[in-house]
Amino acid sequence: MTHDISLATPPVRKAPPPARRTRRQPAWTPWLYLAPALVVLAGLLVYPIYQLGLISFLEYTQAQVSGGEPTTFQGFGNYATLFRDEQFWQVLLATVLFAGACVVTTLAVGCALAVLLTRVRAVPRLALMLAALGAWATPAITGSTVWVFLFDPDFGPVNKVLGLGDFSWTYGRLSAFALVMLEVVWCSFPFVMVTVYAGIRAVPGEVLEAASLDGASQWRIWRSVLAPMLRPILVVVTIQSVIWDFKVFTQIYVMTNGGGIAGQNLVLNVYAYQKAFASSQYSLGSAIGIVMLLILLAVTLVYLRLLRRQGEEL
Repeated sequence: MTHDISLATPPVRKAPPPARRTRRQPAWTPWLYLAPALVVLAGLLVYPIYQLGLISFLEYTQAQVSGGEPTTFQGFGNYATLFRDEQFWQVLLATVLFAGACVVTTLAVGCALAVLLTRVRAVPRLALMLAALGAWATPAITGSTVWVFLFDPDFGPVNKVLGLGDFSWTYGRLSAFALVMLEVVWCSFPFVMVTVYAGIRAVPGEVLEAASLDGASQWRIWRSVLAPMLRPILVVVTIQSVIWDFKVFTQIYVMTNGGGIAGQNLVLNVYAYQKAFASSQYSLGSAIGIVMLLILLAVTLVYLRLLRRQGEEL
């Protein structure tokens, strides 16, 4: 009686092939890919900021531009003059309040319309998207001119529809700021709407269905489900809106004719323009520009720091 020895011996396993060693990319490789963009940013952003900061430390008026007087170094003298100016603080406060109102209104309108886009059919959604993108694509000076005509006390259709007679929206300080804010929101909300709508479409439908089955209202779904999931997107649109609305120039300059009656509707950008070009105090205008830059950087860094403390990844 014979036995098959091959059944008793275990099969011989082949040795796995030697693992290939992957070459690690040098640490400077990502910077090599970013180099073209960094060069462009350096030319379009870093150098102008450097020139702006340099002029803010000099005595640079029309006399120095024409060569009649030599340029002298003032140190922080221009900033001291600026901070002693009572009008500067009034304009700064008005700018902060105006920008804050524009940002809050823009986010509210944009997010509400983004949710609405998910609730309507294809044809109304397409019409709303085209109308919003048309407002977004309209140049600021064109949109401002159209809004001035719409609210004109003599020929504008808005006063006729509302029965306001010859009421001038740009005469009063608050009404002028409100009119400009409406135009700023009109040309800014499409960015928020499209961005937030894209974020909502990326949310799994099962999550929203589960919230609806639990009896949550639309507001509760937004506050408890969508807003936390869209927080990184909301951070981006908020920071963008703060930057855009804080440095508004065209709308104020066109719609209030350079800052309103006796400068009652001045914001920092228009105030810097008046100091630099209307008064030929280029150093003071540059100092205002640097102050605006520092304020925007501080707001952005504080906002990002608060989010990181909450454990958000951006």
